[in-house]
Amino acid sequence: MHNHTIARRTLIVTAGLGTALNAGLGAVAGVAPAHAETAKSNADRIAAEKIWSGEYWANKGDVKLFMYRKRLTAPRQGAEPLPVLFLVHGSSLSSVSSYDLTVPGKGEYSMMDVFARSGFDVWTMDHEGYGRSTMTSNNSDIASGVADLTAALDVLQRETGRNKYHVFGESSGAIRAGAFAQAKPDRVDKLMLAAFTYKGEGAAEIKRRQDRLAELRASPRRKRDAAMIRSIFTRDGHPTAYDPAVGEAIVASEMKFGDTVPAGTYIDMAANLPLVDPTKVTCPVLMTRGEWDGNSTNQDLLDFFTQLPNGDRQYVILPNTSHSEAFGKNRQLLWYAMKNFLSEPAPEAS
Repeated sequence: MHNHTIARRTLIVTAGLGTALNAGLGAVAGVAPAHAETAKSNADRIAAEKIWSGEYWANKGDVKLFMYRKRLTAPRQGAEPLPVLFLVHGSSLSSVSSYDLTVPGKGEYSMMDVFARSGFDVWTMDHEGYGRSTMTSNNSDIASGVADLTAALDVLQRETGRNKYHVFGESSGAIRAGAFAQAKPDRVDKLMLAAFTYKGEGAAEIKRRQDRLAELRASPRRKRDAAMIRSIFTRDGHPTAYDPAVGEAIVASEMKFGDTVPAGTYIDMAANLPLVDPTKVTCPVLMTRGEWDGNSTNQDLLDFFTQLPNGDRQYVILPNTSHSEAFGKNRQLLWYAMKNFLSEPAPEAS
């Protein structure tokens, strides 16, 4: 087992991230009043740019898995391939609600659009039993999610011309992503784990799921109605970390798929942790945790972080942020950390 000490530069706490954010976004966030109108105009123009999108299907035996893609321009034969970013959804929401959400009048919430504008070929998928993918009697646990991601590889390679991808996952999506990186180390370039859970020790939300374990095991699907969706944004005790309109936009987006979702990832997180062995995740890794996240503790995640064998690793604490980092008022901090990680210079061998 690897047991690395934490290099000072790889552990980014609240104050450091805030300082870096102010420096890195000075052209917009720290702009002088005389230039604020121009900056806003440029931001509005960028936001209004039409982003190309496409729909695809992967096959996992008889199960059809919906895949969705966004990039600035349509793919052209013979063009230089863009770097690929694959986004893995969590336990309660399907892919488009997770990563391409529109919240009218409330600013940008589409991570797909944010990274398409940054030059990435951005993909996501609905796991088995979620969204537009085939509904089955499978409870869609973490192992099933890894099989889904593996089934997507043929489509990704055919359509992008690349065989390695940056992979991001949030919540149980981070566990799926980490388990996939462990199973397919040759197909993952950089791995980003947001709101991850390692062993779950001391985490309030994991304890709540453990208390419901018999109920969760009774059916392959669990209740996920509008009230449950809204509870995602209150359960950590900091509801003001989110705009209330976000929950309502997700309810509108998700309820057309029904009021249940697979129970497998909840069961795994209640009874089967840990599901990822950090010593077998060999690629560069970024880990982000909201300071109020009830699905983990810093102690739990730093235990995972210090065992990662690759020295190219970062641990970032996001201030004033709860579990759902991508939906919070401070979601730009997550995007900033991700962009820095994805654009950092490659380390030289020594």
